[in-house]
Amino acid sequence: MDQLLHALRAAAEPTRLRLLVLLASTELTVTEITRIVAQSQPRVSRHLKLLVEAGLLDRFQEGSWAFYRLARQENAAHIARTLLELVPMEDAVLNHDRERLDRVRQARAQTAARYFSEQAARWDQVRALYVPETEVEQAMRDALGEQRVATLLDLGTGTGRVLEVFADRVEQGLGIDQSREMLTVARSALDRAGLAHCQVRQGDLYNLALPAGTADVVTLHHVLHFLTDPATAIAEAARVLRPHGVLLLVDFAPHHLETLRTEHAHRRLGFTDAEIAGWCTDAGLGSFAARHLRATQPAAPGESLTVTLWSARQRADAPSHHRLEVA
Repeated sequence: MDQLLHALRAAAEPTRLRLLVLLASTELTVTEITRIVAQSQPRVSRHLKLLVEAGLLDRFQEGSWAFYRLARQENAAHIARTLLELVPMEDAVLNHDRERLDRVRQARAQTAARYFSEQAARWDQVRALYVPETEVEQAMRDALGEQRVATLLDLGTGTGRVLEVFADRVEQGLGIDQSREMLTVARSALDRAGLAHCQVRQGDLYNLALPAGTADVVTLHHVLHFLTDPATAIAEAARVLRPHGVLLLVDFAPHHLETLRTEHAHRRLGFTDAEIAGWCTDAGLGSFAARHLRATQPAAPGESLTVTLWSARQRADAPSHHRLEVA
């Protein structure tokens, strides 16, 4: 009862109700919100603080930026959604807010497009060396079968593509990446695809700000070859898996293309099945399997890469939490 009354008092103000409507569809920074509602930053921050304290909004920090989104915690989320069902969405003020939100999204998309265009040529050079990504993505989906996934965690999410690939199978998806530029690309892609149940956060994949046993599936897609300590990343991924949860790793088999190290910042030139299996075993995982995807039409003799999909499962007695909290 106290939580309900607190939430009702917090929402019973015009600007705060507008904020709930805006943040039900996307996550926004304080600066973006001030542009939309045309109010000062201190005033907007006070409104946001009250909504967070009432449990109606989640707040998360990325460096000097703070993002806000409608609450995900079950009780508070139910209250927030119930309130939003009562809001007259064709209200003139809300329509104006949505128009300005569209402009904010367009600006975000333009920033993402500029960064992506700068990097695309480099990525295309590497992608030309192995099987099409569509085959890799299908292999990842095949590895999970037809099962529905409550929570998927994608580490080193980059453009957020893995979240898009599994969006139709997951109830909740979360991507983690250290690069703010890549997170801008990912947020724009998820917005464009209308995937409100998938989010991205800035974070350290060696030290995830998540409790043990919070994800049903954890993925690392073409991430390990950039890392100084892949074993620690796998151990941390295993830590956040629920009992019987699945770890999916995608990376290159051993190769000798030194240009990937000198020109594309690859630290490791591929991994053997035994190496990955050893790290998974050390992390307490079992049921190890590997699938190799070889290029049928190499770009040039000696210049092709084999992509390997490794999977492993968490033990039955691992710690488990009921829901992935992303605030």
